[in-house]
Amino acid sequence: MYKHKYKNRKTEVNGIVFHSLKEARRYQELLLLEKAGAIQDLKLQEKFVLIPSQRGKDGKVIERECSYIADFCYKENGEYIVEDTKGFRTKDYIIKRKLMLKIYGIRIKEL
Repeated sequence: MYKHKYKNRKTEVNGIVFHSLKEARRYQELLLLEKAGAIQDLKLQEKFVLIPSQRGKDGKVIERECSYIADFCYKENGEYIVEDTKGFRTKDYIIKRKLMLKIYGIRIKEL
């Protein structure tokens, strides 16, 4: 049997595959909050470019872009919320979290 690196288990809800049971459960909670009107404009897997791709003089990409993909984005009381359901904070994630704050002024809500 294959073990995942961070012991997460892919879970499907409403035809959407989530990286973990925790993320799938949070999605179900957010759907209920949206139906109740507590949050609006729920989006999944929203991409934020942190560092654009770098091109050489010939136009070829020499460095790919660095981006952060949020688990969930929504509006709550007029405030834009970016949310991530982390079981383990990797070094890459911590750097991207800091870049999100620096570039977009968004502090990621971690669950």
